[in-house]
Amino acid sequence: MALMDRLPKHLFTTRGWGLLAAGAISLGSAYVMGRRDLLTLAVLLLLLPLVALAGVRVLKPKFQVYREFNPSTVETSSTTTVRLAVARTSYSTGHVIMEEQLPPRFGQPPAFRFPARSASGGTSRYEYHLRSGKRGQFRIGPVTAEFSDPFGLSLRRHSIDDGDLLTVTPAAVELPVTGLAGARGNDGVTATRIRANPSDDDIMTREYRHGDPMRRVHWAATARHGQLMVRQEESVTTPEATLILDQRFSAFATGNGSVFGSHDEDSDLVTSPPFEWMVTAAVSIAAHLSERNYSLRVLDAFGGPAFLRSRSAPDPDAEEFSGAGGLQAIAEGLAAIELSGPRHARAEHHRPENSAGRPRSEAGHTEHPGTGHRDVRTGQAPADAADSVFDDRLMDKLAAHRLRGPLLALLGAMTPAEARTLAPAAAYGANAFALVVSDSSRSSEDVLEILRQAGWRVAAVTAKTQLASAWSSFDEGGIVAAAGAAMDVRRGAAVPR
Repeated sequence: MALMDRLPKHLFTTRGWGLLAAGAISLGSAYVMGRRDLLTLAVLLLLLPLVALAGVRVLKPKFQVYREFNPSTVETSSTTTVRLAVARTSYSTGHVIMEEQLPPRFGQPPAFRFPARSASGGTSRYEYHLRSGKRGQFRIGPVTAEFSDPFGLSLRRHSIDDGDLLTVTPAAVELPVTGLAGARGNDGVTATRIRANPSDDDIMTREYRHGDPMRRVHWAATARHGQLMVRQEESVTTPEATLILDQRFSAFATGNGSVFGSHDEDSDLVTSPPFEWMVTAAVSIAAHLSERNYSLRVLDAFGGPAFLRSRSAPDPDAEEFSGAGGLQAIAEGLAAIELSGPRHARAEHHRPENSAGRPRSEAGHTEHPGTGHRDVRTGQAPADAADSVFDDRLMDKLAAHRLRGPLLALLGAMTPAEARTLAPAAAYGANAFALVVSDSSRSSEDVLEILRQAGWRVAAVTAKTQLASAWSSFDEGGIVAAAGAAMDVRRGAAVPR
């Protein structure tokens, strides 16, 4: 029995190996005893498994696989249900053992038998559940089928589909209500009034135009101006917020200059604990503001679309998001966002090399000599390879939406020179808030002071800081500070578009 367990299982079953063994014994007996009947039996016993093996190799059945995730994208630590429908598209006999291939993080691959006992219309349906504690995109599948012949003598295993990608988005943390969002009217919108004269009547009225309903005539203003005046409808605008997401490798490498990526089980994301904290903060802030009917603009540190290099982004070129659909797009874009740009100097000697002697990134992609840049999807140098961080491109984007709402920057470790470059951006937001994420050994009071003096409200955090506490720290200063922020947002919303 121990000998049978050592035999390869991908060619013959135990029954098939038994027939081969019996055929070999019969062949030897026929040679020793000179019996033709034993020779005939030996040939039959040897040929039958071989014919069965050729049959499952040549006449393999074909299948169609339909896989559905419910929900289609899932948050970390939440469960998605995977539904499989498998149908045979060619005639075949015998049983088929199938197995759904999964990344190691999801545990033991589920196995099932085709056809299922509850099969209807030639289609067998199966269901199982998955949960991931980390964000990313994971290949679920393919389904591998283990075919056997009608006599159960031989086996063949191969993939019958290509699998599907499951997107796991970061889960948002509920943030406390603070004064950062400013003051809003009903349904979270801010009313903007035309401020031509100091009189409230003048703010609310204009000259009568042909077609205006008489019920809108403002008689007090008509008597004062000597001509028909009608009430001016308020211009209602949706409040806006701009998020800047720093994705530079050098800003989020840990204290020894390293990151985790390809070493993180089956995930190939180039990331680090501080960067993961920032990703959680980004989705949490986006959800917090979206619930208050804010439209969001999300940019990277170079002024480009924040999700341009995210493999999971539904629209990588998008910068503006609004409503539930916009929030979902942000969450999906954050699912596979990773660090990019030049490697930190202290990490250079940690990088392995490929067979050509070129440095290789932590995700296994060859970097471009001289630049250290790579695109996570194409392997090409990113468009911002020649740009400087926080340069004019970013400033132009912020100036185009000057004072329309709060500006929030999620940043990694910065140098004083980089802080001085970013500092003037505070003037483009109704309020400017920054969370600087780094380990404690690299935090710089000089950087924080430069930003504060330029008008930023700054909080220095680490990967272990509670996000809700960091968010609440912006409200320190009491009711006066919150009221001032509300007035700033109200004034910013009044700027003509």
